[in-house]
Amino acid sequence: MLSFWETLTKNSDLFIPGFLSTIYLFIIAAIGSLVLGTALAAMRVSPVPAMRAFGASYVNVIRNTPLTLVFVFLVFATPKLDVAFPSTFGQNGFFTIAYSALTIYTSAFVCEVVRSGVNTVSPGQSEAARAIGMTFGQVLGLIVMPQAFRAIVPPLSSVMIALLKNTTIAGGFSVLESAAIRQNISERGGDQIHTILWTLIFFLILITPLVALQRAMERRWAVSR
Repeated sequence: MLSFWETLTKNSDLFIPGFLSTIYLFIIAAIGSLVLGTALAAMRVSPVPAMRAFGASYVNVIRNTPLTLVFVFLVFATPKLDVAFPSTFGQNGFFTIAYSALTIYTSAFVCEVVRSGVNTVSPGQSEAARAIGMTFGQVLGLIVMPQAFRAIVPPLSSVMIALLKNTTIAGGFSVLESAAIRQNISERGGDQIHTILWTLIFFLILITPLVALQRAMERRWAVSR
């Protein structure tokens, strides 16, 4: 048991930055994917054919592309296109690439979840809103989206949990996050099993509040409906 704790305490210079990087990646990518995913969902239900086509194409391409390939493209292809990712949040450019890749990928799944919520709203409400002169943007923002988000709490929470776990891919692209800790401790001759167990505990600590928040929101909005 002592050696188990020593794995954490003696390597705190790796665990703390690695765990913080994972949290930062998750928060930034979660916010970005919610914004971009909602915008894409609005495009998919838009009355403008070009916007619907763009939204559908984005979702179909990204959802059928492995996340690792998104990382590979941003890391290796963008420099050849003279696209440079600046350092942000005190991290190197690879950190910027990591949350950009996670946002691009996750937003496609958020889009489909939000679109499914939009489809649960009765068309009669949209028609009534348009009949009194409301624009498409007003109908979507004031009538449809508030009801849609209440219906998508469980699937959206699942997407966010998947995003949290997907942050581990960044460890393979020069980002020191939780999944990359094991390799660094291995170079120090540390216990690999203990490192993996600490990483597992860390993810459980992060996922548990997300599940609790999901259940609380479901109970609250179930009463509202």
